[in-house]
Amino acid sequence: MRKPLIAANWKMYKTPAEAAAFVQAFDLLVAHHHHADIVLFPSASSLAAVVGTPRSKHIQIGGQDMHWLNEGAYTGATSPLMLKAIGCTHVLIGHSERRQYFNETDTTVNLKLKSALAHDLIPIVCIGEHLNERESDLTAKVLELQVAVALEGIDPTTAHSMIFAYEPVWAIGTGRTATPATAEQAHKLIRGQIAASLTPAIAASTRILYGGSVRPENAATLCCLEDIDGALVGGASLDPNSFAEIIIQSKG
Repeated sequence: MRKPLIAANWKMYKTPAEAAAFVQAFDLLVAHHHHADIVLFPSASSLAAVVGTPRSKHIQIGGQDMHWLNEGAYTGATSPLMLKAIGCTHVLIGHSERRQYFNETDTTVNLKLKSALAHDLIPIVCIGEHLNERESDLTAKVLELQVAVALEGIDPTTAHSMIFAYEPVWAIGTGRTATPATAEQAHKLIRGQIAASLTPAIAASTRILYGGSVRPENAATLCCLEDIDGALVGGASLDPNSFAEIIIQSKG
């Protein structure tokens, strides 16, 4: 039984004061909803403020990105040791915006995944196809390749904490959402490739989230599907009431 996980990716929004105020308001709304794990991903400048704000134990904190090395002359980067030291438990890897705007590749995703697992950070590996790839009937090829490269050299005995997030790039921030059938099909493809790259047991236990214009109105429909184990939420996670409602609706 895979416990659902609902994650909030705040992207480049919220000052430290705004982030702390969100946590205070949000915690009151979800303190008694323990059916799902909850992870907040603030910007790097707000991590300390969020970690330092009192909250329920099932609300955890993660970094939106990290370098795969522990230290070095990499201006602007954050290492896994830094995330651990500040109190993070999770990290996003390979988000579509990191791939699109910052030249993230499947190879760097693999390096970051190995590093996260080595440092006991729970990685959420983001994958997904663009609209032209879907329209060209390349969705399966794209997803299987992204998963296969991400998992190259990964020891199955270390991969139990790993999480994937399917984000159809054509649905992020556009208001468009994959139909439940489309999302479920993509998640089955991802789970199948995890089984092929690692083991069927790892595939069966790996949580796969859906990310693509998740809102309170569609959360229940998406999260009740067999292979969808929660959601990676963008814009709708910026408001505490909206994000809390998604968590409540995800219970089905």
